[in-house]
Amino acid sequence: MDLQLKDKLIIITGGAKGIGEGIAQVLAAEGASVVIVGRNEQDNDKIVESILSNNGKAFAITAELTNPEECENAVQTILQKFGKIDGLVNNAGVNDGIGLEKGSYEGFMNSLHKNVVHYYLMAHHALPALIKSKGSIVNITSKTAETGQGGTSAYAAANGARNALTREWAVELLKYGIRVNAVVVAECWTPLYEKWIATLPNPEEKLASIIKNIPLGNRMTTAEEIANMTAFLLSEKSSHTTGQLIHVDGGYVHLDRAL
Repeated sequence: MDLQLKDKLIIITGGAKGIGEGIAQVLAAEGASVVIVGRNEQDNDKIVESILSNNGKAFAITAELTNPEECENAVQTILQKFGKIDGLVNNAGVNDGIGLEKGSYEGFMNSLHKNVVHYYLMAHHALPALIKSKGSIVNITSKTAETGQGGTSAYAAANGARNALTREWAVELLKYGIRVNAVVVAECWTPLYEKWIATLPNPEEKLASIIKNIPLGNRMTTAEEIANMTAFLLSEKSSHTTGQLIHVDGGYVHLDRAL
């Protein structure tokens, strides 16, 4: 299926590793021009070089997205260089383990800036260009908003906000023909997931118990599978889909674990 994304300018926050990298690679393969926005210049450049080496189109902007000014500057830089924005993928964030019992006000607020405030700011600053292009927004979110996880109050709250903003923006932007959807991630193998598993007692045993409870195929979701859904939602092939929270998780959240 031709998703008709050729030459579309798509911003991906946190697009240098894990799910973000998968999204960048899939969109570039579809002919889109991808702009990676993230804090690590070396990581950004590495993925850009990879895409360019495969005859794709990519550009990187180094920005600390917890800083509101850098969010605005990133969008303005993109507009100055390319003159348009056709899509925004809000993806950057980290499950940083700021819990209730052992957390703090400072940690909680910092986590919200890491995980949801920049979702709002990037969409806010990109909106005039998205109105012109009748573009699309995809928010990457986590199952923690629906299932809880324990010990990660701030991240769960941020993902609840990501889900709520997806539907709020879908309503507010109906008049512009801008569609807003979310891809909800459960157990997806990424460098951050691997790092998290390694911190647990008996990590191999824990990983095996998680995989056993993923109904479809008893395997982890891949970054490419998240990316494929994201590309579809950005494209006109999903032209009557908006305000949806789409779980790409092998049935992990909603199907009976006894399966």
